[in-house]
Amino acid sequence: MQEHVKILDHPVIKHKISILRDINTGSNEFRSIIKEIAMILAYEATKDLELEEYEVETPIAKTTGYKLSGKKLGIVPILRAGLGMVDGVLEVFPAAKIGHIGMYRDEETLMPVEYYSKLPLDVEKRDIIVIDPMLATGGSACDAIDNLKAKGCNSIRLLSIIAAPEGIEKLREAHPDVEITVAQLDEGLNENSYIVPGLGDAGDRLFGTK
Repeated sequence: MQEHVKILDHPVIKHKISILRDINTGSNEFRSIIKEIAMILAYEATKDLELEEYEVETPIAKTTGYKLSGKKLGIVPILRAGLGMVDGVLEVFPAAKIGHIGMYRDEETLMPVEYYSKLPLDVEKRDIIVIDPMLATGGSACDAIDNLKAKGCNSIRLLSIIAAPEGIEKLREAHPDVEITVAQLDEGLNENSYIVPGLGDAGDRLFGTK
């Protein structure tokens, strides 16, 4: 795969994504699995975070411990489907601050339209993790990252559960510095720009809407 793109290949991930795909999976189970996969993605995407050594005394002896020492983290879900991944990432990084960027897809042009942006005041000083379950055309992710870079952010990662090759390619061209971690790479997009085979509309399935 291309540089700065990580596709997870793990039997547990494949098992859980198959449940997400199933049209008969209800919202409660869907939300639970999205959270679980988000946790795994958060671990995998942050293997390069900086560490600082310090002394720890165990019940047996003194030893070397480690703590995160780089920039503080920020989590930015792309609304609304990205909200389903927030709790999973927070399980790994409970001290992270959270911003929100709202996007919807224009049904005629299929282009993303931003309707909301609220970010931490010190967002430019943080390592930012953008989260969205589906990386389809890549339009929403590119626009969200444009927004963050305009605020001064220079360390950005994207986590998605399912991606289309078209979305990855668009994001790589627009933002080659952004690290992309996805759980599953699918076949591509259909005529309506939905991922195939995908799992349908992640927001609707998370929140039980149509």
